Amino acid sequence: MTDIISTPRAAPYQSDDFAARLRKRYAAERRFKMYGIAAIAIALGMLAVLLASIVSQGYTAFAQHDLSLEIYFDPAEIDPQGTRDEATLSGANYAALARQSLQAAFPEVESRTERRRLNAIVSNGAGFELRQMVMDNPDLIGTRQTVRLALASDYDQLLKGNIDRDVPEANRKVSDQQIQWIDKLVSNGNIVNGWNWRLFMNGDSRDPELAGLKAGIVGSLLTLAVTLGLAIPIGISAAVYLEEFAPKNKLTDLIEVNINNLAAVPSIVFGLLGLAVFLNAFNMPRSAPVVGGIVLALMTLPTIIIASRAALKAVPPSIREAALGVGASPLQVVTHHVLPLAMPGIMTGIIIGMAHALGETAPLLMIGMIAFIVDTPGGFGDAATVLPVQIFMWADSPERGFVERTSAAIMVLLAFLIAMNAIAVVLRKRFERRW
Repeated sequence: MTDIISTPRAAPYQSDDFAARLRKRYAAERRFKMYGIAAIAIALGMLAVLLASIVSQGYTAFAQHDLSLEIYFDPAEIDPQGTRDEATLSGANYAALARQSLQAAFPEVESRTERRRLNAIVSNGAGFELRQMVMDNPDLIGTRQTVRLALASDYDQLLKGNIDRDVPEANRKVSDQQIQWIDKLVSNGNIVNGWNWRLFMNGDSRDPELAGLKAGIVGSLLTLAVTLGLAIPIGISAAVYLEEFAPKNKLTDLIEVNINNLAAVPSIVFGLLGLAVFLNAFNMPRSAPVVGGIVLALMTLPTIIIASRAALKAVPPSIREAALGVGASPLQVVTHHVLPLAMPGIMTGIIIGMAHALGETAPLLMIGMIAFIVDTPGGFGDAATVLPVQIFMWADSPERGFVERTSAAIMVLLAFLIAMNAIAVVLRKRFERRW
């Protein structure tokens, strides 16, 4: 019997054609990986540029130059009758005390025009600061005290290097003579630089050196408190009902479609809703945190509901079946087993919703929270503003001092967002369970 000898054929996966296709596939995978890395690098680079721009313009706002002067609290000016009456003390001309002290440091300045230029160095709010000192401690009357008063914004910016001394005098707001006065005050130790406590302790002001974020911070906290109090319980309850208890019919399908549509509605539409319903129909207070909180709660509800439903749906059916098998009621299954396991995902939705609410401006503009607020709101019904709106208002101001304060306010807002996210992440980790 003759053996048939045949030449073995190469396996398909060992052929040259297969090797070429394999090389192409690996090359495509490498290119796709490079595209992904490049996209992430570009995104991080743009974020770094944005943050660097904000920080470079805003970090100087956390320090401010003050004018250290020896003030004589003249009884003849403050309380001529010596009655210590609050109305008399409040109505005294404290700005004159600051001007007299400043002019005493420059006795050579005699003309009216030069004195007016010299007085412009101290802030317009110096008189209010002196008045507050006397109102807090009337024993200051008749004494000499070295106090720190706010330096006018233009001269603070000059010392920070934001106003170029080499620019021709006609092209800058600070004259050569005023620069000489500032240099003399610096050499005499009358100008000190320190932490800008006014940025966090004052309300808004027309003068940049006096403008602060206190009213905006308190207004944001009050508004978010209303938003949290309404959006979280309502959103989670709606998600639990729709996912666990609601029958599947046309009505629930219609509700689900509308919830998904509401998540894509522009935020200004919710502001128009608040203006038409809560202000015009229900006559609720304008510019109040309670109205702003309700509007933001309506805006964030779809996000919380959708995220909560997805988290509930991700819980394995075996959890429900096991709980029902040992005799738990449907409500006990949800409250004792499903909801705790879904809480990390629910917390993620709440984080997204609250971060969105904290940074919103358009709906709050529609309900009047763009008002100029100096006093800190004392309750949910008082007129208030919020940080994003205050940033919007400061960004529209032409003064150089407001440019750095706008960036500083953005940094404070970002710090609030990071703090909120950190708290939410901690809570999510605490509720997280493995199965």
